[in-house]
Amino acid sequence: MAGTDRKHQLLETALDVFSRQGYEGATTKEIAAAAGVAEAVIFRHFPTKQALYNEVLDYKLQSGALNAWLTDLQACMDRDDDEGLFRAIVSHMLESFRAGARFERMILFAALEGHELGLAHLRQHSQPFFESLHSYVRRRHAAGALRARKAQHILMALFGMVHHYGQMTEMFGFPRGGSDEEMADAFVRILMDGVRPRCEEAEARSQKPEARSSKDTR
Repeated sequence: MAGTDRKHQLLETALDVFSRQGYEGATTKEIAAAAGVAEAVIFRHFPTKQALYNEVLDYKLQSGALNAWLTDLQACMDRDDDEGLFRAIVSHMLESFRAGARFERMILFAALEGHELGLAHLRQHSQPFFESLHSYVRRRHAAGALRARKAQHILMALFGMVHHYGQMTEMFGFPRGGSDEEMADAFVRILMDGVRPRCEEAEARSQKPEARSSKDTR
């Protein structure tokens, strides 16, 4: 097997083992056995188990599908398409869960085990993406297109809804509330109803001084 093919096989096998047993529970010997190779083959490609773990994270976080999704998100932000941006995020997250929740399980294990090196590597890789989203939401709020004052509130609400639903249905076995397309529509509608400026609120604010002055003259 060619070197690149072997490395790809080892990353896929390691992802599977880490997702079932976590970082602490998995051993390079077990990963090698699952891949059908000697343990020395792993260390030919990765100097340590932590290096293998980090490369599994990079393998998933730098995939071609993920890069294509990020390109779509950037296109939505460039044209100020708030609803399109939120829908693209929801759809990708649900697709990721349905394609196999191995990566989600691997990250959940890292949090439960307190595997700070793995979590720090994940945060470092993801930080630019979240900073870009925060910057966009702040810009749209300044333009009057979104109501919430803090970008963190909007993004946590969005990711929290979808991630919880993905975990409940894909990892914990709860029934789905509908097709993923229906659920994406529902999540985006709930979020947009909460963050779009409301005309009646603006009118109420503009009428408050008048209402107070009328009351004072009674």
